[in-house]
Parts: sequence; C-alpha cells; structure tokens
Amino acid sequence: MPEIRPSVCPHDCPSTCALEVEVLDARTIGAVRGADNPYTAGVICNKVARYAERVHHPDRLLHPMLRDGPKGSGRFRRIGWEEALDRIAEGFAGAAARHGSESVWPYSSAGTMGLVNRDGIFRLRHAMRWSGRKGTICTAIAGAGWTAGCGRVTGVDSREMARSDLVVLWGTNPVSTQVNVMSHATRARKERGAKLVAIDPYRTGAAAAADLHLALRPGTDAALACAVMHCAFRDGLADRDYMARYADDPAALEAHLATRGPDWAAPITGLTVAAIEEFARLYNSTPRAYIRVGFGFTRGRNGAVSMHAVTCLPTVTGKWRHEGGGALWNNRGIYAWDKSLIEGTAWRDPSVRELDMSRIASILTGDLDALQGGPSVHALLVQSGNPASTCPDSNRVRAGLLREDLFTVVHEQFMTETARYADILLPATMFLEHDDIYQASGHSHIQIGRRVIEPPGEARSNHELVCALAQRLGLDDPTFRMTGLELADATLRASGYPGAEEMTERRWLDVQPPFERAHFLDGFGHPDGRFRFRADWRALGDTEGRLPALPDWAPLVDAATEERPLRLVAAPARQFLNSTFTETPNARKREGRPQAMVCPEDAARLGIADGALVRLGNARGEVVLHARHVPGQTPGTVVVESVWPAAAFGGPGAGINALTSDEPALPAGGAVFHDTAVWMRAEAAVALAAA
Repeated sequence: MPEIRPSVCPHDCPSTCALEVEVLDARTIGAVRGADNPYTAGVICNKVARYAERVHHPDRLLHPMLRDGPKGSGRFRRIGWEEALDRIAEGFAGAAARHGSESVWPYSSAGTMGLVNRDGIFRLRHAMRWSGRKGTICTAIAGAGWTAGCGRVTGVDSREMARSDLVVLWGTNPVSTQVNVMSHATRARKERGAKLVAIDPYRTGAAAAADLHLALRPGTDAALACAVMHCAFRDGLADRDYMARYADDPAALEAHLATRGPDWAAPITGLTVAAIEEFARLYNSTPRAYIRVGFGFTRGRNGAVSMHAVTCLPTVTGKWRHEGGGALWNNRGIYAWDKSLIEGTAWRDPSVRELDMSRIASILTGDLDALQGGPSVHALLVQSGNPASTCPDSNRVRAGLLREDLFTVVHEQFMTETARYADILLPATMFLEHDDIYQASGHSHIQIGRRVIEPPGEARSNHELVCALAQRLGLDDPTFRMTGLELADATLRASGYPGAEEMTERRWLDVQPPFERAHFLDGFGHPDGRFRFRADWRALGDTEGRLPALPDWAPLVDAATEERPLRLVAAPARQFLNSTFTETPNARKREGRPQAMVCPEDAARLGIADGALVRLGNARGEVVLHARHVPGQTPGTVVVESVWPAAAFGGPGAGINALTSDEPALPAGGAVFHDTAVWMRAEAAVALAAA
C-alpha cells in the first residue's frame, strides 16, 4: 500500500499549500492532494496535483556538466561533483582576485520559498563579500504602496473572506494563481450571499466567475479608487469617526478628492461613469467588504501609487472595523524570524553593493548606473531562477550571458534557457527531496516540509551546494557543516517557535495575530499609529519627489503612442508558474500555445483574424504568436499569459520578456512586466512553423 506523507508546496505563490503526498517507494510518488489545513482546506491547484509528472520527468538534470560548445548552445559533457566544485571555486576566486570580490554575483530568485534553500545563498555571499542581490522583482512596488499607508506589511486574516458580504479581487486572478482565495470567496457567496467583484484589465477566470467585472485600462487603478472615495465623501458613506481616530489628514484628502469623481475617472480608466457609480455604491455601503489585493500592482511604473490608493478605501469607509472587512496583500510582516544563521547576517557589510535583480539585463551588459559605479560582473551563480526567460529585457539578458568574460554557474532541475548559457551546470533537487521550513504570504501558517523521496541521480539541494562551495572557498563556520534540517531546527528555535521535531508532528503552526492587530485597531505601523493618506514617498526611496503625496492617478506608465498603440500585460497562466511547469506535457497541452489576447474591435482595426499569426514588437524586440479575440477585453490592451519558453515563439525574440523593460519603478525599484507599449501586425503564416 502507498504511504501518505505530509509536505508543503514550495512555489512562488501566496497559498503555500499543505500537501498530502502518495509515496510509492523510496524514489517514486503518486498523487498529490491538499491537506486539511485551515487555509488549504483540501484544495490545491492542478499544477501541483500533477507533481509526479514533474518530479519524474525524463528530462531532469541528473549530473554535473561542463560546457562543451559555444555559449548558449546547450552542449555539455558530464563531469563529477568534485571537479565541478573545484572549477567553480577556481572561477569565483579568480574573478575576485582580478576584479574584486564584488565582481562575483550570486543571483537567486523564488524557485523555492523554503527559508533554508532560498535564503542560504545570502550566507555564502555575505561571508565572501560578493555583490548582494536587491530583491525587487516580485514585491518591491506593491510593498512600498502598502507600507506607505499601512506602515507594516500585514493584513486581515484571509479566512475572513468566508465571512464577508463583498469580496473584491483587485489586480489578482486567483482562479489561476491562488485557488484557495476562490474557495473562501465561494464559501462567502454560498453562506452569506456575498457579491464577488473582479477588477482587472481582461476577462480572467476570476472575472468570469464574478458578479461584476471592471475591465479598466492597465495602470489606472488609482483613478478608480479615488473616484470610489469621492463617492464615499459625497454620499455620506465615509466613516468620519474612524478617520478622526486612525488616519492622518482626512480633511486634506476630502478636499483633494472633490474634483476626482466618476466623471474624472471614466476617461482615464476606460470605464463608464455608471459602472464606477455601481461599484462605489456596492463597496461604500457594505461594511463587511474585503479587498484581496493582488500582485498586478507590483508590475507597473505607478503600481505603488495605485496600491496606496486602494489601501485608502477601507480606511475612508472604516471597513477595518469589521470582521470580514478590510484588505490583505501580503502577511509577511507577522513572522518573527531570526534568520541570522541561514543568512549569515553577522558577516553582512552594508558597504558591499546590492545589485537590483530586476535590472540584470543592464547589469550584465555593463550599464554603469546599474553597476553602481563598481566592477562588471565576471562570475555569476544562478540558483532558483531562470533570468534568461523571466527577467525584463530578455534579449539583453541573453547578450550579457553570452559574454566570454563571464563565468556562469547554474544550479537547476531542467535545461532551462538560462541553463543553456552555463559554463558549469549542476543538478538540483525538488522540494520532496530535501528538508525545509516555510512561511506563507497569503495566510498565517508556518510549516515544515520533510524529505519524502530520495533525489534522482546526483542532484543536490541549494543548501548542500552552498555548504560545499563554502568549504571549497575556505569557510569553516559551523552553519556550513549543518544539514538542512539542523539549520531549520536552529532557526525555528532561535525565532521562538517549536523545533523541527515538534513541527514535524504538528505539521503547521498558525501565527495569525489577534483580530485587533490584524485589523490595525491597535494602530497602523507608523510611529503615531495612524494610516497615512499623505504618503511619505521620499522615505521609501522617491528622492526626486515624483510621486503624488495624496492618493491620485500618476501617469507614469509606458503610454501608448501612434507607433505603439497597444499596452501589453504579461499576465500569469493557469498551468504555469513563471517559467516553472512549462516543461510538463499536461501543463503545455492545457495551455495550448502562446496567444495575444485582444478585443475584437482592436483586431478589426488592425486587420487581424481570430487565430491568425501576429507579430508584437517595440524597440527592445519582437515575438510571433497567435491572436485570440476576447470580447469584453479592455480596448487598447493586449494580454499574453505566462512565460512560455522562447522556442514557443517565432521570429528573433526570446519570449515575451524580450518586450518588457528593466527600467526601475518608483519609489525604490521593481520590474514593470505589465507596463509595456507595443505594436501588433499580421504575420505571414510560415513564420512560426519555420522558427
């Protein structure tokens, strides 16, 4: 009989689902199901339910390899781990000797969200004084916007959605990206008759399931939020008592919004005045209204301003007072981790530069501003990331990876596009093959995931690679000799949590703050405890004062022009997660092919038939894919879901991120994946087949 073992989904998703894994033998799994965790509640996405297909994929990397052809050719020959480690240590030490220690850059991302295997690379780079990695690519923009108003990154317990009378999904498509959100929202609809509203530029799965879909233009969310607040003041639905106690300057906000009603917002957002009024009446008059804010806000140049404006809504209307009311973006601020052992913070020197991971294209191609005046990067260690595919301006990322003076090491599970550029390629474990601990951002549980099967071939975990390299480089700290489980146990205990053994028995620990704390009824995270309508963007990094202090629409976007009349949103796909799962046959079959989703009116104007080949482009690059007419999509907007591999596109481009910019967003950086102006043209039918 198969054994059922507990685990935790490690992927870059707020849900961090508790799992039940069917183990067939020491190296083989069967079905994966959701566990009876209070948030997961037995529901997981199809991607992870089919995980056996990924774990046992025939194309997994199994052995260390050395490049045996031109860079980018994907040609390698097998070597042993000892030779690989010797070559890596020699390459990194040589770069540091010739160009300084900051010429070595460990580049890591969120291929795993386990604290030991995601963050342990920081310990190595701190000890070696290598360049740091400023983690802007995923949350920096929205995080700044939330913090500007609320002062700390926490929010209302996500399980309270089930006790709401209105759930607003703003800038998120949980049907594809956080299936558990839909579970709790659906419960509210069934048990309380709650309404569901989706605010998104196109008809996502969540929008299709909603009672009301507001398909606004990309980057205009703040205008909609301002109009709704205007209506609250106008209609006597603003909670003046609440604001007097908890907010900084409601009188200035009311005066500022006097000219920002639905008539003002309609031409900016592309929505009708009637639609804005309908949503304003619904939201402002519903005490138990819960806004689940998504990661769409962290993908645009004005995303921080938009996020701040949306967080003002429950403050103006006093929704934070009520169970099932308020908002949540991310709960990362509730955890009291002491990660000093994992990250080696005792070695951290603030004078060592931190390179912005979102600007890897500029960094690898020698941009002096991106390099902060320091040396070029001559040695690169990529772990838990695929920047050649997932980072902005990917043509320039690839140009940088092609540099002959760049020594590149990639630790991976598959032959990704980045892996093809490696000088040394190393096989990595998956989450079921190593131990780790996890926090969630979309709920409040700490969990432990123990190894349930043996790794295939010679695959090693991120932690094991970090420790092996440290020893080769002469580091003798005890943390580089601990197992992953020992480091997890020490971190749990140092943080005031039960140790690894007790956590294994308990499976998860709920650290959700009390109601008063989660709803900011004990005060917001600023020194005076008040919500900030008047944001201090300068303190958050906007030293030039370009962002508006009071909530407002900021026209900072890559605006459409006569030459580039469409605005591109590079949104997530249901079957993929960034570039993960693009290798699994069932995921690819369900997604079909890359598609440029466009409204029929735009397609008719451009002479593009449904299903026809089109070419999208701008000054950065071009890609070829098929058009799909989507009725109800916002005019002037084209949506391409997922990060398909370059081979799925025709033409000279390298996937959809050939078009996106690595320009840093205000106030302190971040990737602007949903903020790109492009042109679209009909393409000859032979182009994609030839490619």
